Amino acid sequence: QVQLVESGGGLVQAGGSLRLSCAASGRTFSNYAMGWFRQAPGKEREFVAAINRGGGSQYYADSVKGRFTISRDNTKNTVYLQMNSLKPEDTAVYYCNARGHDGPWPLEFWGQGTQVTVSS
Repeated sequence: QVQLVESGGGLVQAGGSLRLSCAASGRTFSNYAMGWFRQAPGKEREFVAAINRGGGSQYYADSVKGRFTISRDNTKNTVYLQMNSLKPEDTAVYYCNARGHDGPWPLEFWGQGTQVTVSS
């Protein structure tokens, strides 16, 4: 099992910034690719950003490219999402995600989510 705990959400005005953190415990953090997803009210959960196990490759949804940056610190078992130039449409609950394998079996874990609200 991997336990994921997000923090850093809150209320911010449009154009502002927030940094989300996701602290992992349990299995070896560096064995997992990490990602952020979000879910706005009445909408499905959507991909935001992901980073590979070593941190050398990052992937972004088109809607956040150029504004958000995902990073990880494997010495601290933490993944971050720096969010700049926030827009009201970024308002959502943001979830941390870990993906890996146990032999041939895929593993996936989710955090409980942190609320981000962007006011216009």
